[in-house]
Amino acid sequence: MSTNPLRIVTFNFLPIAFNLVSQWIQRNGHKHVLAVTTPGPLSRPTPQYKGIVENAPRQVDVLVTTRLRTVAAPLIRALEPDLIVCFSFPYRITPELCAIPRFGAVNLHPAVLPAYRGPNVFRPFYDGSPTFGATLHWIAEDYDTGNILSQRSTPMPEVVTLNTILPVWGPLMAQTLAEGVERALAGEPGAVQDDSLATYAAPFTEADMWLDLSEPQRVLQRKMTALSFGNADQIKVMVENEPFKVVALELLPSQELAAEPGSCVARSEDSLTVQVGDGLARLQVEPLAAV
Repeated sequence: MSTNPLRIVTFNFLPIAFNLVSQWIQRNGHKHVLAVTTPGPLSRPTPQYKGIVENAPRQVDVLVTTRLRTVAAPLIRALEPDLIVCFSFPYRITPELCAIPRFGAVNLHPAVLPAYRGPNVFRPFYDGSPTFGATLHWIAEDYDTGNILSQRSTPMPEVVTLNTILPVWGPLMAQTLAEGVERALAGEPGAVQDDSLATYAAPFTEADMWLDLSEPQRVLQRKMTALSFGNADQIKVMVENEPFKVVALELLPSQELAAEPGSCVARSEDSLTVQVGDGLARLQVEPLAAV
């Protein structure tokens, strides 16, 4: 990697993504000359950007905009950056922007490309992918299609919760970023993605939000985990023809089926113990209007 400090512009809307890149910049003695964030398009707002505005280091200038061509591009050009690093941003970084930095523009994608291109980074967990990971790639015209500079993956744990994936995922993404930037600075073109292996990480649908109590405990747990990031107030379940919003799910020790999957075997003021495909689960619930 270059021994001289790099002038870096970042593009993020999620605070967790901003923090990962910002910490990498600080650790390596580079200069974070601008952080670009956005409230997002009206059709897909990203209110999380406020966390970046409120908590960014005082020495980092923050630009909040939805206009990359007319507002962001002139400012970035004036700053003469060496590199753009994008991680979690709802707008396409245009070729015009990518051409401004001396070393170009890269994107950190939290999946093992070409699988799971697209915005829903928790789709692999919902689907039960055998692995999860991260990819750093050159930014291309289409989302998540650029040549791969670095990539890391790890087996999906048997128990998929935020506590089992985030402590692994974060360091893995940081390693991927560091390795990929080193190759970018060396002028490496990266590996072309095999489009025949590409899949799309589609946003969760209304149907995805409904838990199916005929499924096994671990499947329900991983889906609950995936849905809880950004969709926590939309997870639903139907128990004996009565709809509920699901606030939390707890797996109970497996035992022989005591009832048909979907049956309620115990009830309290705010929880239901239900039979699922291979055991019992306790759901913390709230009433939901009939659907």
